[in-house]
Amino acid sequence: MKLLSLVTALFAAGSAVAFAPASNGARAVVSTNMAAAEELYIDEERRFLMNLILLGSGAVTVGAIGVPYIAFFVPPGAGGGGGGVTAKDALGNDIYAQAYIESKPANDRSLAQGLKGDATYLIIKEDKTLESYGLNAVCTHLGCVVPWSSNNNKFQCPCHGSQYSPEGAVVRGPAPLPLALAHCDVADDGKILFSPWTEEDFRTGGKGWWN
Repeated sequence: MKLLSLVTALFAAGSAVAFAPASNGARAVVSTNMAAAEELYIDEERRFLMNLILLGSGAVTVGAIGVPYIAFFVPPGAGGGGGGVTAKDALGNDIYAQAYIESKPANDRSLAQGLKGDATYLIIKEDKTLESYGLNAVCTHLGCVVPWSSNNNKFQCPCHGSQYSPEGAVVRGPAPLPLALAHCDVADDGKILFSPWTEEDFRTGGKGWWN
């Protein structure tokens, strides 16, 4: 009987320990694990936000550099009527057709700033009207600016002796090609406009070499 009572007492004690609530140490471990998981979640959020900020900054930088670079290679609008570049004088002032024509004699060929900033001849015809095209003044031999000689009625390059007709066609080498053409028009506000010449070169009958 004593042995049976002892076994019963031991069994009761074991059951009590098995079903006893968790100790304070176990609760502390659980709390620590939860806090660590929470910190990890917060760190992930911060990392994600930082990545977004870095990505946005990079996109802005690339855009600021890339857009002008791409725009440089986009050709200006072709055609002879709209979207041209305003002709400017030596001081950078816009040139107005009426005042310009009144200040020049017939058959005058004077320089203005044209497409891409190139020196370009404005031509006054015999009837004192503006010619529908301008001539790029850059020699097609080695790039010198070719002056107009009114006495000889032709363009004469001082660098290597190339000569061009009043329309810019080659009359003597070593220049291999005629002077480039540009459309010349008058805008609604009276300003002279240059725009790219993409049609056939009327002097050669073929496509312009500058296109």
